[in-house]
Order: sequence, then structure tokens, then C-alpha cells
Amino acid sequence: MASTTMSSREFNQRTHAAKVAADCGPVIVTDRGAPRHVLLSYDMYRQLSGGRSIADVIGHDCAAGEVELPEVGASDLARPAELD
Repeated sequence: MASTTMSSREFNQRTHAAKVAADCGPVIVTDRGAPRHVLLSYDMYRQLSGGRSIADVIGHDCAAGEVELPEVGASDLARPAELD
């Protein structure tokens, strides 16, 4: 299984090529030279996950009901800029 590395800029410009490459192995997408994301074919994802969800695989509880979001007050809303 061969892996391919693409910069984020190249990935954005050549999405189709990244999807074709993912059929042969993982595509590592870099940001400023550091690996940031991995694109896998769905079949490879299913093999790696053993049929479990990604949340189970990485051990995180991603249930939407358990994500706490900060409350936004009226003072946090956008307001017009003051130009002097």
C-alpha cells in the first residue's frame, strides 16, 4: 500500500487526483510541511475501523448531546464598526 503526500494547496487544487490516489493508499495532506489530515478510501476506512465508528476507534464520545457550547450574550453579537 503506497501513501501519497500533498500540500494543502495542492489538495485544494487537485481534489480529483487526491481521491484517485486514496484508492491506492492513504493521502497525507500537509500544512506548512507538517502532516495535518489523512484521506482514505471508504473501503480502507472500514478495514481500519473494523466496522466501528471513528468515535469508537479514537476513544472519544462525540455524541451531540454531550458537547457543551459557550452561551452567547447580546454583547457578543456583531455590531457596526465605529469610524472616526
